[in-house]
Amino acid sequence: MVGPDFEQPDATVNETWNPDDTQGISRRSADDARWWQVFNDPVLDTLVRTAREQNLNLQIAGLRVLEARAQLGIVTGSLYPQSQTLSGNYSYNRGEKTPFTSRHFNQAGVGFDTGWELDFWGKFRRGIESADANLVANIASYDDVLVTLTAEVARNYVLIRTLEERIRLARENIVIQQRSLELTRNQFETGSVTELDMQQATTQLRNTQALVPNLLISLEQAQHALSILMGMPPQDLQAMLGSATPIPTAPAEVAVGIPADLLRRRPDIRQAELQAAAQSAQIGIADAELLPSFTLFGSIGWNVNDAGQDSLGDLFESSSLRFSTGPAFQWKILNYGRLKNQVRVQDARFQQLLTNYENRVLNAAGEVKDAMSGFLHSKVETEYRKQSVAAAKRAADLSMLQYTEGVSLYQSVLDATRSLASQQDAWAQTRGNIAINLIALYKALGGGWEVHADRDFVPQDVRREMQQRTDWGELLETGNERPPAPGTDRDLWRKPDW
Repeated sequence: MVGPDFEQPDATVNETWNPDDTQGISRRSADDARWWQVFNDPVLDTLVRTAREQNLNLQIAGLRVLEARAQLGIVTGSLYPQSQTLSGNYSYNRGEKTPFTSRHFNQAGVGFDTGWELDFWGKFRRGIESADANLVANIASYDDVLVTLTAEVARNYVLIRTLEERIRLARENIVIQQRSLELTRNQFETGSVTELDMQQATTQLRNTQALVPNLLISLEQAQHALSILMGMPPQDLQAMLGSATPIPTAPAEVAVGIPADLLRRRPDIRQAELQAAAQSAQIGIADAELLPSFTLFGSIGWNVNDAGQDSLGDLFESSSLRFSTGPAFQWKILNYGRLKNQVRVQDARFQQLLTNYENRVLNAAGEVKDAMSGFLHSKVETEYRKQSVAAAKRAADLSMLQYTEGVSLYQSVLDATRSLASQQDAWAQTRGNIAINLIALYKALGGGWEVHADRDFVPQDVRREMQQRTDWGELLETGNERPPAPGTDRDLWRKPDW
């Protein structure tokens, strides 16, 4: 076969993530096939399972895999005789009047023609190689959609629980501030304080109450986003979510492995590599156009008319037989400028995909480090926030006691209760950020697609609908196209049986 043989591209990765990444991070190999289960949340487990069964974007990705299977079947057929035509004809004719022949006569014929361009330079085998790599690239794309889907379901779920917690805390602070307002109103009515204290208490209460509708808007938007991921109406999602529960808690330690693991685990990196492999074969196809093509052709048929002594019944007599066969070649000798530039076009596209692969690896490593940094620093932040909330609560209690006893002004109560509400809200957000950053870390590591490896790419009801509409044969069944992890085998994908 002419053209280059694809080799796995080099990727620059560090040996470790960071020498000081020790607290909460383990360098042992990550077992993240079902990473969402680290949160020990049955509702989240149900949401992930349902989304994988019903998400429409995932179904579209699965249908692209089926399309690529059919495309591979088309290209595979090019190895065999490309032209096989059975033809037949009948005509009623009126010709010139001549002696001994009828002016009106019938004519009939039947024949078979075939043409087979030999794969002398491997052009068709390169085409199969390209289509096969494209098929597995589509499977990697499906896996990548699966990784993103799982992460987005988990992220939206954590966001929902975080917003529910913020709403709960806001309502608790509303109760505290209502009591404060009642106290100042009573003291104003008895003449102990001026109207200023009462109006300041009212302002603070109304501001806190105004936060709840804004948080409810964000909560409904997060629920709607999750329902889309689930492929179901929002009202059906409510039954699955149930009542408000605490924000999911991250484990104390997370295994991330080493940077080189990304080459095996991230589907988008495998997809980029396989796209380059598919394009590499296109160079060979373009190269083959520079060389002569060789063809075997054949034609056999029977033709007869009843204008003379024959009749249509003599169609299959030996005297009616006509045939021809032989070899042929074709060489595009005056198109070398166009053909050579076509090779250059394919080579440039190949180099683009190699560069895209390198860029994808760099971006993947950056995403892991960003998520890792966010996870570690969020854990530190939440400890400080927790201590800050405890201090703010104590300060609010003391300020209220001192104000009641006339030791301090109401401004200290305002400051203390405002700080308490702010610190509690920030603490809830930080706890949610820990889980969200951990989810981003698992997504960046490329985990979660493995559990779907042996399942069908489209749901059973869609498969039945397609099979009833079109004869798909065995192409709708679960295939064996999923490749070994790059770097573990020289064969980057399943080679077709030529």
